[in-house]
Amino acid sequence: MWVKNLLPVTFLSAILFSILFYNQDLGLNLIIFETSFIIFWIFTKQFNFSNQVQVITTVGFLLTSVFTVLTHSVLSYVIHFIAAFIFVGVLNYPSAKSIITVALISIKSIFQAQNEFLNSVTKSKVKGKSIGKIIWKFRIFIIPAAVIFVFVSIYKASNPIFDELTINLGVKFQSVFNFIFKDIEFLFIITLLLGLLISNILYFRTKNFSIKKADTNASDILIRKKQKGQRNFKTLSLKNELKAALFLLFILNLILLILNIADVYLVWFNFEWDGQTLKQFVHEGTYLLIFSILISIAIILYFFRGNMNFYAKNRVLKNLSYLWLFQNVILAISVGVHNYWYIEHFSLAYKRIGVAIFLILTLYGLYSVFIKIRNVKSGFYLFRTNAMALYILLVVSSMVNWDGLIAKYNFAHADTAFLHFDYLVDLSDKSLPYLDKPISELTKIENIQTKIFPYDADFMNAEEYHKQIKSRKRIFKQDWESKSFLSWNFPEYVAYNRLFKK
Repeated sequence: MWVKNLLPVTFLSAILFSILFYNQDLGLNLIIFETSFIIFWIFTKQFNFSNQVQVITTVGFLLTSVFTVLTHSVLSYVIHFIAAFIFVGVLNYPSAKSIITVALISIKSIFQAQNEFLNSVTKSKVKGKSIGKIIWKFRIFIIPAAVIFVFVSIYKASNPIFDELTINLGVKFQSVFNFIFKDIEFLFIITLLLGLLISNILYFRTKNFSIKKADTNASDILIRKKQKGQRNFKTLSLKNELKAALFLLFILNLILLILNIADVYLVWFNFEWDGQTLKQFVHEGTYLLIFSILISIAIILYFFRGNMNFYAKNRVLKNLSYLWLFQNVILAISVGVHNYWYIEHFSLAYKRIGVAIFLILTLYGLYSVFIKIRNVKSGFYLFRTNAMALYILLVVSSMVNWDGLIAKYNFAHADTAFLHFDYLVDLSDKSLPYLDKPISELTKIENIQTKIFPYDADFMNAEEYHKQIKSRKRIFKQDWESKSFLSWNFPEYVAYNRLFKK
């Protein structure tokens, strides 16, 4: 089932959007707006799940929508808008094999949907005549209007009396214009137009034949390419490439083995912290190691990009590649251990959590490369599976109240790990119940911190931290009590009750 005329639907959706979001923070209004779309989606029977991509992206869209209210973080909203963006692509092409395909379709639909809307408007009829034809008839006035403008400009420049007359007329016209539009809120108009643009994307379906054709023809299985007349040359070329690959991977495996042995011995089991900040140990070292893993994956993919996968004498190269991938897994775990020690001594922060999430994705990427080599999979398989893994990981990460977790963990470990008041004081309002501590407890923590971390840096002291949190509590109370139900969200509701209704 499909609605033939979508104009009334999109206009109603735009009006609903402006009512829900005008002068409001994000909260329940987002779920209400998206629920209206879901009802339309179900009513028009667009929920015929035909493949895995459609099921996962639909579940991801619904889950992230709910968790914008349950976690109410910038991260949850960003991930939800990504999920909504992907979901639009699925609606336009339900049988897509890859999440990358639907992302490309979504990008094109942002512009094509507006064009579909304009076409629908111009084809609409008023008293039996299409709006497009009516507008087209007015084209005869364009040239006369331009000529009039030119002559008025000439007369204004050449005659002071005429110039003064036009200025007076302009002032009167402006006063009439201001009188007519004085009660119109232009921010509301902008919200309405934004709602219309978004509604067009949600409701109008677009066609992307080239992207769909590429997705249809793509396969997870790598196909051997045979070229007639070049057999001997190709075989010789593969032999030379095999020799270079064997030499390179043998040396790289040897170097990485030395690094891994050192890391396992020194970092995994014998790490001792002597008061250093660990910045070089984690920051620079972590990013370089992650970069080296990505390069390692690229090297493997380069050697197994084509007919090397089908070469009869590639067994040793495959074994060296498996060893190389396994050693990179050990390296990734070592990066995780580095990150663990950093958290152990310097508490949680968003970058440290981000490193852990990225390492999970990296481990899956290494596994997918192993499957690609062993089962002779294509590059499409790698992009498809890793894009889906990234999507699922983002959806899961949107379900966690990271600010609350960071605040609780860091204060719980303040007697052994560094507590950065400057960082904690800027966490979101929903974490205020965990940040709000009596000055006596904060002073005690500060004394412990001074003994363990005698750094010269000018960090925020306990008294200043307490003062700023107290000020933030007052502002948060005023903001929450002034919000309408449309801006309601669960974590700030809980925070308000814990802080002011004990």
